[in-house]
Amino acid sequence: MTTTESPRWFKSSYSDNGGACIEVAPNLVASRGVIPVRDSKNPSGPVLDFSADAFSSFVAGVRSGEFGAA
Repeated sequence: MTTTESPRWFKSSYSDNGGACIEVAPNLVASRGVIPVRDSKNPSGPVLDFSADAFSSFVAGVRSGEFGAA
């Protein structure tokens, strides 16, 4: 099996909100066990790595409205 070590950044199609966006690189789950997250306005800035379980829990919380409306 071939794995890639370079993040392939993805921004949601729902991100047309004036620039307050994040990008994720889910392709690294299999090879590194993490989902890197960065600010789309600063692609050379810091990157936070989250475990797949932590990121899934976060997404589930967003979908259920746990964090309130923007």
